Amino acid sequence: MTAITADTASVSVDFVAPMPGLRPHTSFSLDPIGGAEGLYALRATDADVRLFLLDPVFNDYDYAPRISAGVRADLGAAEDGDLRVLIVANPSDDGVYVNLRAPIVLDPATGRALQIILDDEEYPIRVRLDG
Repeated sequence: MTAITADTASVSVDFVAPMPGLRPHTSFSLDPIGGAEGLYALRATDADVRLFLLDPVFNDYDYAPRISAGVRADLGAAEDGDLRVLIVANPSDDGVYVNLRAPIVLDPATGRALQIILDDEEYPIRVRLDG
């Protein structure tokens, strides 16, 4: 999986199923945040809903979750297609936390996305970013 580059323009993203807690919203724009390589704002196109997403390629994580054939099929992605994985970043008073257990998988060729829940307990639900 390759990184979305810092100069990526806004991308239209359509979730094949609503993200937990964000029903009924499925249509979003993914916008890079200037001066913060690998950080994006995911904004609903039909409501005032925003999440921050982080491309883990730009951090020190050895993060390579297995993407199942079922997820690829749900996205309509080819077996050898290039998928991108982004993680939700939650700012708080004591730092920024990421959820490594529930990544968002994006097929950049189609803009289709899906948030998945990993069974692998190797990836924690809440990790504080250093730095």
